[in-house]
This record gives sequence, structure tokens and C-alpha cells, in this order.
Amino acid sequence: MSVMMSFFAALIEVVRLVLGLYIWVLIIGAGLSWLLAFDIVNGRSRFVQSVGDICSRLTEPLLRPIRRFVPLIGGLDLSPVVLIFAIMFLQSFLTHLLAA
Repeated sequence: MSVMMSFFAALIEVVRLVLGLYIWVLIIGAGLSWLLAFDIVNGRSRFVQSVGDICSRLTEPLLRPIRRFVPLIGGLDLSPVVLIFAIMFLQSFLTHLLAA
């Protein structure tokens, strides 16, 4: 394997890792919103506010366009699920690209 191919393989692995971490940020953000909605966690807690703010800032730029096309179903926002599936598709594509 040439140096350039090794570089691209490492780059793809880093991108896959970042995408995996982003999925966890989506899951944490969605879970936190449910916990806040059902008043399980204290929304006035500084830690909860910080985590919610970080998750919101990281996920909203990608979720906002999806929300235009995916309507609420029974008051349930499915845009994080759509984005997670899209990320998983991209991860699979990158894995197969690396194997080729």
C-alpha cells in the first residue's frame, strides 16, 4: 500500500470515528429532550443546560433542514432518526470505499 493510500485510509477512519461520535451526540440530545419533557431531570440545572446547549449547537444545523421534509408524527420528532440512518449509510459507504 502506498503512502497516499495509507493516508486516505487513516483519514476515512478518522471521519468514521467522528461520525460515530456525532451519532452519540444526537442520541444524548434526543434523550435529554425527552427527560426534560417528562420532567425527569431538572431543566434549571447548570449541567443539564450546558449539555443541552452543546447538543443543540452541534445538531441543529443538520436537523433543521431535515425537519422541513419530515413532519412530526404524533408530536414525535423523527429527524434525529433520519439523520442517524443517513450517517450510518455514510459510514457503511466509507467502509466499503476503504475495502475497495
